[in-house]
Amino acid sequence: MSVVESVFVAVGETPRQVAGWLVKVAGCEVKWIEGSAIRLRQRATVHDGWLGVVVQPNGYVLPDAEPDEVQAMDAYAIEIQVRGGSSEDVLHREAGLLFDKLVATRPDVPMLLVHNLDTLVAAHLPGSGTHSFSPLISPDAPDQDTWRPWVVSCRARSSDVHQRHYLPVHQRAAGRSRRTRRGCSPFGAPGRS
Repeated sequence: MSVVESVFVAVGETPRQVAGWLVKVAGCEVKWIEGSAIRLRQRATVHDGWLGVVVQPNGYVLPDAEPDEVQAMDAYAIEIQVRGGSSEDVLHREAGLLFDKLVATRPDVPMLLVHNLDTLVAAHLPGSGTHSFSPLISPDAPDQDTWRPWVVSCRARSSDVHQRHYLPVHQRAAGRSRRTRRGCSPFGAPGRS
């Protein structure tokens, strides 16, 4: 299996709009569009060559997830996958540089940097800043006590995102039952209870 770095962004924008953002701020070039996935390439900065970049809807959300199936990226509508590089270390550094560039140009957007879908590297939450996890943790339920203060919850409303009102999950969770997690939509109606 190949290694992939992912930047998850919590925006109410389409993959095409996010790809346009990457063209402007990261110098990406659109190669082709496959349905809702936008395939780009980006010149590497750490080595000579190109990186493959795919902007697509976050396909890792389970609509009826059980409490032990929650992931940090559940409320992040868009995934930006980065692949390539001459080594895993180079790819990791390239993805970190892209994450930093995206945070610098859109500090109003919540973002996560995830290595190979199993390691949560960093999180950016407007109003709270950017946090690098050390030691590294998983984006899965067993580590949620560590990542919860740095991620957008599934219950975030579209209006919250557009008005830039971000509260860490533990501050929003008061009065919420576990059942509201089921069927959540990152930017539509909150989950059914």
